[in-house]
Amino acid sequence: MFEFLITTSKGMDALLLEEVAQICPDVALKNKPGQVLFSGSLTDAYNVCLWSRLANRVLVKLAEGEVNCADDVYHITDQVNWPTQFAMHNTFMVDFTGTNQSINNTQFGGLKVKDAIVDQFTTFFDQRPSVNKLSPDIRVQARMWRSILGIYIDLSGQSLHQRHYRLKTGLAPVKEHLASAMLIRSGWSKNQQAPLIDPMCGAGTIAIEAAMMASKIAPGLKRDKWGFDSWKQHDSELWQQLSAHAESQKVTPQCFIKANDIDGAVLKVAKENAQVAGVADLIEFTQQNACELSLENLVKGYLVSNPPYGERLSDTKQLVPLFQKWGVQLKQHFQDWHVSLLTSDRNLLREMKLTSKKEYKLMNGKLECLLVNFELDEKNCLIREIKPLENDFINRFLKNVQKTNKWLKKQNTNCYRIYDADLPEYNVAIDQYADHLVVQEYSAPKDVPEHKAKKRINEIMQSLVQVSGIESDKIVLKVREQQKGKNQYQKVAQRKERIEVFENGAKFQVNLFDYLDTGLFLDHRITRQLIQQKAKNKDVLNLFAYTGTVSVHAALGGAKSVTTVDMSNTYIDWAKDNFTTNNLRGAYEFIQADCLTWLKRHRGKYDLIFIDPPSFSNSKRMEATWDVQRDHVALITDALECLNPQGEIVFSNNLRQFKINSTELEALGLSIKDISNQTLPEDFKRNPKIHNCWSLIKR
Repeated sequence: MFEFLITTSKGMDALLLEEVAQICPDVALKNKPGQVLFSGSLTDAYNVCLWSRLANRVLVKLAEGEVNCADDVYHITDQVNWPTQFAMHNTFMVDFTGTNQSINNTQFGGLKVKDAIVDQFTTFFDQRPSVNKLSPDIRVQARMWRSILGIYIDLSGQSLHQRHYRLKTGLAPVKEHLASAMLIRSGWSKNQQAPLIDPMCGAGTIAIEAAMMASKIAPGLKRDKWGFDSWKQHDSELWQQLSAHAESQKVTPQCFIKANDIDGAVLKVAKENAQVAGVADLIEFTQQNACELSLENLVKGYLVSNPPYGERLSDTKQLVPLFQKWGVQLKQHFQDWHVSLLTSDRNLLREMKLTSKKEYKLMNGKLECLLVNFELDEKNCLIREIKPLENDFINRFLKNVQKTNKWLKKQNTNCYRIYDADLPEYNVAIDQYADHLVVQEYSAPKDVPEHKAKKRINEIMQSLVQVSGIESDKIVLKVREQQKGKNQYQKVAQRKERIEVFENGAKFQVNLFDYLDTGLFLDHRITRQLIQQKAKNKDVLNLFAYTGTVSVHAALGGAKSVTTVDMSNTYIDWAKDNFTTNNLRGAYEFIQADCLTWLKRHRGKYDLIFIDPPSFSNSKRMEATWDVQRDHVALITDALECLNPQGEIVFSNNLRQFKINSTELEALGLSIKDISNQTLPEDFKRNPKIHNCWSLIKR
C-alpha cells in the first residue's frame, strides 16, 4: 500500500473528493483545502492519473517528519532510499512548497532536499544524478505544512490539467480542469442529454471537455510522458492494462454541444484543438455575435461560458454595454435554460439584471473567479428598464461642466480639466481632449477593497457615458500609480492613435491611449503661453522637453532659435511632429540626450531656458540617479553656464513638497520670483500644488 496525495486548484477540493471516490470506490478518503489523501494501490493512483478531470498532481509519499531547524529537512529527505526510487542516469528536480519559522525560503528548502538526494547517491556510487529543471525524469516534491514536511514523488509529471490537445489558446483561456469543474457545477455533467452551448468559446476548452466527458474519454490517454516512467516502482504492465481498459470505455454519445465565437481566427483554433482531442465531430462550431445567437428550436439546456471580464479597469468599461445587451438577449431567447458564467468581476454580471441561484469560488490560474449559476425562469426573464443613474458624482460633474463652459468662453483651447477628485469617494481626474475624455484613477488606498474600487470606477464610467454626450469608445480610463525611472513613461497600450488638439494658437498631437501621460501637460497651459510671450527674438533652450510643446510655443512667439533636448527618441520624434503640425520651419534643433550630461558639456548660449525635470529618475540611460530636491541647484548652476547676461530661466517641477534653495541660487547671482500661482490655470485651482514654477533672472 502507498500513501497518495492528490492536488487540485482552490475551490475544487470538494469536487475532487467526489470524483476520486468514484474512481477509487474501495479506499477511505480524507480531504484538506486543495487536496485529497488516501492509502491505496498503484492501480488506484494510475486510475486517478487516467480518469481525473479535476486533479493537478498525483503524489506518492516517501517520508514525513517534523522540521524544527534547517538540518531536519536534510535528515527527513535522507530517510528515503533514493537509489530504489530512480537510477543514476535519471535526471531529477525538486519542487518545494510552503514555509515555516525554520525554512522561510522555498529555494533554500529545495536546496536542502536536493543535497540530501545527491549526497546519498554519492555515498553509494561515488557519482551523483543530474538536476534538470526543464524536463526531468523524476520530480520530487517537498511540501511543508506548519512544522511537518512531506517528501513525495510526482507520478503525474506535468500537471494533469494539461490534456495535450490545446495546440493554441485564445486570450484569457480557461484551464481544462476548471472547464470540467464548471460543467459539473452547472449540472450538465449529470444531464448530458440536454443541449450545451458555449457562446463565447475562445479556444473551445469547455465544449471539448464536455465532449470528452460525454464520450467517456479518459483525459489522461493523450499523454505520452508521465512522472512515473522512470520511477523504479512503476508497474508498466499494470499501466498498459489500465490504459487499454480506459481506451475500451469510449462511447459515441447522443448529445448536442455547440461552440460559438465572434472571432473567426479564435474559432479556427478551437476546431483544431477539438480535432486533436478526437471530438471535433461531436461539436457544432458557429461564428456569431453572442448577443445575437439563436437557439434554432432547441429544448432547454445549459449555457456554460467563460466570457471576457477584463483584467484592466479600462477593459471593464468597454464590456458593460455588452453584458447589458447580452442579459436582454438571454431573457428573450433562452427562457428556462441553465446559465453558468465564470467571472473575476461580479459587477459585470450584475449588468445582466439576473438573480443568481448559486455561486462558487474557483481559481483560473492565479486569478480568483466566481462561477455564477442562473436559472432563466419566468421571474428572471423579466426585462427590467435600465433607469438613468443618479449619484453625487453626476451632480458634481455636471456642475463642473457648467462652470467650465463659462470659463472656456474666454479661453482658446479644447483640452482642459473638468473634475479633479472633488469627491473623495470618486477619486479620479477627468480631462477633455477635443471630443474625448481621459479618466485618470489613482490606485485606491489599501483599506479600500478591490471590488469596491472596481464598483466605483464602473459607476463613474457609466455615469460619463450617460451625461457627457461622448461615446463610450472615446472615454479612456487610466489607473495611475507613483512611477519612478523608466516606468513613468511605460506604454499601457499599443494603439498608436493620435488626435489633434489646440491651445492658444498652437496645435498638438496627443495620444490618449498608449501612455499614462498624453503628450500634453494641461497644468502648464499658462506656462507655455508665458514662454511664448517671452520668446520673441531670443535663443530658447527647452530641457527635459517631453513632446516639445513648450518649444512649439516659443517658436510661435517668434524665437530666433529653439533647441529641444530630451532623453527619449520617441518624444524627440513626437516633438518634431508637433512642429510639422504647426508648419514651423527655421532654426529649430532637436537633440536626443541625457539632459544632465549634455548640459555639463554644452557651450551654447541662450536668452531663455525652460527646465521642467522629473521629480525622480533612475533610468539606465542616465549616468546617475536624479532627485529634483537634492540636485536642482547643481542643474541650475550648469544651466547658468549657458545663459546670456540678463537671461532668464523658467524652472518648474511637480514635486508637491519641493522647496527651492533660494540661498544658494541667490549666491549664484540669480533673482528669484515664485510664479507658481501666476501659472496655475483656472481648471487646476482645485489642486494648487499641481506644479511649482519660478522665474530665475541673471543679475
